Amino acid sequence: MADLERTMGPVLLKTAKGFRVILLNGQRQVGKSTLLENLAKDSKRKVVSLDDLNARKLAQTDPELFIEQYPPPVIIDEVQYAPELFPYIKIYVDKHREQKGAFWLTGSQKYKLMQGVQESLAGRIAILDMMGLSYREKIKKPFSGKPFLPSMDKLEDEKKLSIQDVYKRIWEGGLPEPYVDKRIERELYYSSYIQSYIERDVKDFYNIEKPLQFFDFISVVAAQTGQLLNYSSIARDIGIDVKTAQTWMGIMERSGLVFLLRPYSPNITNRIIKTPKMFFLDTGLCAYLTKWLTPESLMNGAMAGAILETYVISEILKSYLHNGAEPVMWMYRDSNQNEIDLVLEQDGALYPIEIKRTMNPNPGNCKSFKELEKLKKKIGLGAVICLKPERLALSREVVSIPIWEI
Repeated sequence: MADLERTMGPVLLKTAKGFRVILLNGQRQVGKSTLLENLAKDSKRKVVSLDDLNARKLAQTDPELFIEQYPPPVIIDEVQYAPELFPYIKIYVDKHREQKGAFWLTGSQKYKLMQGVQESLAGRIAILDMMGLSYREKIKKPFSGKPFLPSMDKLEDEKKLSIQDVYKRIWEGGLPEPYVDKRIERELYYSSYIQSYIERDVKDFYNIEKPLQFFDFISVVAAQTGQLLNYSSIARDIGIDVKTAQTWMGIMERSGLVFLLRPYSPNITNRIIKTPKMFFLDTGLCAYLTKWLTPESLMNGAMAGAILETYVISEILKSYLHNGAEPVMWMYRDSNQNEIDLVLEQDGALYPIEIKRTMNPNPGNCKSFKELEKLKKKIGLGAVICLKPERLALSREVVSIPIWEI
C-alpha cells in the first residue's frame, strides 16, 4: 500500500511541526499504521504495535520502562490497549517541550482514547480522524486542502464514470487491503474483519456478552443505511431492548463504522424533525453484510438509492477529515415532509445538497432548498450530486455535480 498517496499525509506532517503528540484515530484497517510508517520510513522513528502482547503487557504494567525501551521519536500503534501510557507520555513531552512530533499514536476506539487524552494530554496533542480510501485517493488525484463545497468550477481532464463504474466503486468500499491486493478473497476478508472487530474492539472494551447477537445488530444496521434512525425497529428485529440498541449504536459510531447525520435544529422552529439519519460508512463492508455479491446486483437492488447516498456522504466526510478539517454537516426534515439530504455549514452560510440517482437533474430536485430561508442565515450555492456526467447550472443558485467530482 506504499504507492497510495493519502490526502492525510501532508496534513499530518504539518500538524506534527506544531504539536508534541499526534493521535491518528479511525476505524480498524483504514491504513493508519501504513500511513505513519510510510511518512517515517526515511527517519529514525521507531515503530511498536500494542497488538503485540509482549509490548502491550509492558505498556500496561510498566509504562515508564516502555517509554525507555521505545523512546521518541516513536509510533505507537493501537494505543487504546494501554491508556496507562498517557500520564508518562505527558511527563516526557513536558520535559522535552521543544521536541515536536515526539509521539505518533494510532487508535481505533475513540471513546476509550478520549478518556485518557482529556485527562493527561490536553493542550499537548492534535487529534486527526482518518477514514478509508476516498475515490480521489484511489485514482491518485487527492484533493489536498480542498474539503468539498458546491462550486461551478469544472475539474480539468476528469474521467467520466458510467453508472456501472460508480457502483463498482461503491461495492469495493474504502478499506485499502482488499482494494490494493486483488488476490484477497473478498468474502473471507470481510468475515475476518467483522470477527476481529467484535472480538478485539467490542467484546474486550465493552463487555458484550452476546457477540453473535451483536453481529446480527451490525447486519441489521447495515441494511438500514441512509434511513432515519429507528431504534425501536432495530431492537425488535434483533430481540433486544431499545436502551441496548442505543448503547450498541453508540459503540459503532465511536469506532467509526457508522455516522449519524443529525438534523439542523435552530431554536426558531419546532417543526424540524429531531431524528438523525444513519449511514454505514464503508460501503464495501455494508454490501458484504447485506449480501450483495456483485456490483451489478447492488446497482439493481432495493438498496441502490440508499447505498448511493451513503457513498456520497462518506466521500464528503473524507474530503474534510483527510484535510484536517472539521465537517459541519446536517440534514433537514420538517413536519411538512420538506427534506434536504445534506446541509453543509461554513463561515455562517448554509449550502444545501440533494443526492439523486439520476442522469437528468432538474430544479424540482431542490425545491426544498427554499425552506432554509426561514432560518435567516446566508444561503450559499446549492447542489444536486448525481450521475449526470458534467456540471450544469440548474439555476443561479443550484449546480448539478457528478458523483465522481466530489
